[in-house]
Amino acid sequence: MLNHRNVNIFFVLFILAWILLDHHFHLSPAAYAWILLVYVSVLFCGSYFIQLGYFFKSVNSGNIGEKEIALSFDDGPATSYTMDILDLLREKQVESIFFCIGKNIPGNENILKRIVDEGHIIGNHSYSHHVLFDLFGADKMLDDLQKMNTAADSVTGRIPRFFRPPYGVTNPNLKKAVERGGFISIGWSIRSLDTVIRNEDRLMKKVLGSLKPGAILLFHDTSQITVKILPALIRQIQQKGYRIVRLDKMLKLNPYA
Repeated sequence: MLNHRNVNIFFVLFILAWILLDHHFHLSPAAYAWILLVYVSVLFCGSYFIQLGYFFKSVNSGNIGEKEIALSFDDGPATSYTMDILDLLREKQVESIFFCIGKNIPGNENILKRIVDEGHIIGNHSYSHHVLFDLFGADKMLDDLQKMNTAADSVTGRIPRFFRPPYGVTNPNLKKAVERGGFISIGWSIRSLDTVIRNEDRLMKKVLGSLKPGAILLFHDTSQITVKILPALIRQIQQKGYRIVRLDKMLKLNPYA
């Protein structure tokens, strides 16, 4: 199984074997640089691709035997487009999960309340979503996550268990914070790239072309293009025979502590 522990064991044994061979056959010193490069590349991929479960397990999809999918929205609550998305979801009678950033809650308490009041759930997307979040120590990460939960609890009375890592990046410190805080890490199976793609047709094709039973779709309620495509996207998903269900219902997990 490809994970951090097993890879470390493999590389330690490999380097010991290489040193032994080097002692007898005088191998090129440049080979050590290549070994280091391969190791760093593995760490990068393990950190960046949450689906690999390299440092710790994340839930990236639901039951592939059921033709149902779940929508998720990151980075709110936002005065820009969260309310528009809520309007569309209410019109289509679709429930979703919003992974919220704690620092965005002050001043947007009414939006957070509306999310919960209209049958959606909230997840933890950290308090700061700091650009250097991945460099925090485990204690600082946990403080950040708990601060987000405190902010959500003070407004809604809900304490999220579902957590989505900022930028989707994982590492050993985050593993410690997630485990200590009793969180359930949630990834995705379809990353829409709605913060990058500017063409509506291209975004629709990307999402619909990747659709599979149990899919967890990642969008942002800070993105205008998401608002634009959402009505047609929901319609076409349903026309393909999929049911759009709330994430906790699809996973059969309690979203709150």
